[in-house]
Amino acid sequence: MNSTALTASTFQDTVSRDGIVLVDFWAGWCGPCRAFAPVFEAAAQRHPDIVFGKVDTEAEQELAAAAGIRSIPTLMAFRDGVLVFAQPGALPAEALEELVTAVRRLDMDQVRADLAAQRRTA
Repeated sequence: MNSTALTASTFQDTVSRDGIVLVDFWAGWCGPCRAFAPVFEAAAQRHPDIVFGKVDTEAEQELAAAAGIRSIPTLMAFRDGVLVFAQPGALPAEALEELVTAVRRLDMDQVRADLAAQRRTA
């Protein structure tokens, strides 16, 4: 499976679905983004059960701003509609595989309980 271009009109529906969604925020002029692109695409091929989305920050400036993107590339991981990872910087293939494994292993009941506890104390 190849990655999917995400836009302001498709982003929320995509990241809110069940399962894992990885989102790469990038721009064509960004050297590290171009270097990360084949790593991201290769991972998409290895993990057809995961949605791999890409947001072109030049074309989707409002979406990037709403997502709090301050540096690119930035990778976000969502699981069952919950943001579980967000980090700027290009990951090497091994680190991306480790991230996929970690997101798969998450106990989402515990993640939701932790989020609820954080909200109560905020």
